[in-house]
Amino acid sequence: MVNYRYLGNSGFKVSEITYGNWVTHASQVDDSAAIATVHKALDLGITTFDTADTYANTAAEVVLGKALDGQPRESLEIFTKVYWPIGRKGPNDVGLSRKHIFDGIHGSLKRLNVDYVDLYQAHRYDYETPIEETMQAFADIVRQGKALYIGVSEWTAEQLREGHALAKELGVQLVSNQPQYSALWRVIEGTVVPTSQALGISQIVWSPMAQGVLSGKYLPGQPVPAGSRATDDKSGANFIKRFMEDDVLTAVQKLTPIAAEAGLSMPQLAIAWVLQNPNVAAALVGASRPEQLEDNVKASGVVLDADTMAAIDAALSPVAVTDPQETYKVSPAARPA
Repeated sequence: MVNYRYLGNSGFKVSEITYGNWVTHASQVDDSAAIATVHKALDLGITTFDTADTYANTAAEVVLGKALDGQPRESLEIFTKVYWPIGRKGPNDVGLSRKHIFDGIHGSLKRLNVDYVDLYQAHRYDYETPIEETMQAFADIVRQGKALYIGVSEWTAEQLREGHALAKELGVQLVSNQPQYSALWRVIEGTVVPTSQALGISQIVWSPMAQGVLSGKYLPGQPVPAGSRATDDKSGANFIKRFMEDDVLTAVQKLTPIAAEAGLSMPQLAIAWVLQNPNVAAALVGASRPEQLEDNVKASGVVLDADTMAAIDAALSPVAVTDPQETYKVSPAARPA
């Protein structure tokens, strides 16, 4: 079964393996397969589910709502997000204005078929809206009982400090940040993680397997496997390109004996690695088939010893991205049209 961790400096616990439906529901797999995979997650002890209104232009929330229908609400932790253009994608259907945030939460609750979400997250930082307006809107949603906690995604250390100070002033809890993080993408370690630790903010990390590259299935100098994420634009092909260079793929193959020595599969090693970071509350995993989750959840509770961690660093340090400046490149300078 899956272990639990506290989210930020709160009394709220989440499953350290959290199910995310970014590129699967209403996109990569049909509804029946998506629902079967969610039910498998529940059977395996995953009770925390992360989605966003932008996934499949709101359709992913609908599928998750159907999949969780009939489950005791108090036994689930449901997260969603707001920022990216949705619906008809008009001038107010994007960003973190008060209007879009309120339209966003009402739409998400309806699609998920719930009265509240446990965590409502700013999917990026909005440079076109005063942060005071954004945080006031989030605080009002919490006071109305439509969300219990506030989170963000891919915010810089400075943005986290400012957002946390405003949330505290408004009497609500900013408990989490959701960045990309893996043994190949370590840009949050320089400033985001130390700042978050000081503020009592946890990381809910996405792509712990570097879009599947850390599974070891992509081989240097070889064609990518048919049907894999690298071949499907709907499944994050653009995100995986940065990891598809031969030097990266060669380095990843060095993890094979390390995983074997630890008694883990390559995906389990990758997920366990991010969970060794004490600031990480949860690793987001997606799945297109139930059996993928059966392998992934076995990373929960794994403790990698110092020699294993050192061996992973030695294999990947020449190709891992660690520059903290990368955290400033994620949120668009202007709202996307």
